[in-house]
Amino acid sequence: MSDFTNGFWPWYVAGISLVSIIACALLLWLAGKATVMAHPGQAEDNTTGHVWDQDLRELNNPLPRWWMWLFIITVVFALVYLAIFPGLGSYRGLLNWSTQSEHKQDVTSLSTQVAPLYAEFTAAPVETLAKDPRALAVGERLFMNNCSQCHGSDARGSKSYPNLTNANTAWLGERSAAHIVQTVTNGRVGMMPPMGAAVGGEPEISELANYVLSLSGSPHNEIKAFSGKARFSVCAACHGVDGKGNKALGAPNLTDDYWLHGWGEAAIVSMIKNGKNNVMPAQAPKLTADQIHVVAAYVLSLSASTLPATSAGGVSGAAAKPVGKAMP
Repeated sequence: MSDFTNGFWPWYVAGISLVSIIACALLLWLAGKATVMAHPGQAEDNTTGHVWDQDLRELNNPLPRWWMWLFIITVVFALVYLAIFPGLGSYRGLLNWSTQSEHKQDVTSLSTQVAPLYAEFTAAPVETLAKDPRALAVGERLFMNNCSQCHGSDARGSKSYPNLTNANTAWLGERSAAHIVQTVTNGRVGMMPPMGAAVGGEPEISELANYVLSLSGSPHNEIKAFSGKARFSVCAACHGVDGKGNKALGAPNLTDDYWLHGWGEAAIVSMIKNGKNNVMPAQAPKLTADQIHVVAAYVLSLSASTLPATSAGGVSGAAAKPVGKAMP
């Protein structure tokens, strides 16, 4: 790609544009001057010598003047356009117009129009907005434009992308609107380091994986799980001795039936050996505080969660990120 970012290409584009316009003007001028000679033996009757259907002859008349002027106006318009707008490589034009500046103007104009509506929404807590049909309609549009790429249009997610509609899903953070606001505004980074070396070889890792499966009552090899219990000590520092996780560290609960990164012995073995880095990007650069406040209410309504009646007023929030396990 570096070949397309050097200073040659703007000059290349500008050259092709100008040469094309000049060539069109030259062709127009030559076509107006050229005449077609009659075939030998034919009378000088102002025809080209071409005959169709026995008596249909092609006359050698010039283009109508109004048609010629249309071509000339088109060439002049192209030159004026390239002088005013950025059409010649890196030249920005006399108006200094750009798609970025127009987009910023549109965003500013839209923000001004919807400011009264968002002001009304921001004054209410996220929990209240989660029951407001108007706020949910706005939140749904924001979710579709900014969150559905990862969580899906139905918010049910997929492997490594949390399901936001499951009220029973264990949340890594506190089950509160304020935490949702913080997560969406600032993003979240989940990291489990590779633990294979600390556990042992392939047999030991397999035993530990089966013990993790046993914590949630999933199908597992009981003999391996019994042997793997002692090896869980390397995981207990984050996930707790009982495997129920640690919200302060963001360590998932291993005793529920939600598997964010894949279920089964193979998935857990891979997680132990390779670790995992999971990132939810911060939405503050894309969404305003008012928008995050509304989209948080929408996501909260999807999960039908029962949250404390504490206000998140003044704080904006969005996608509560229920994250499952698969991290022993």
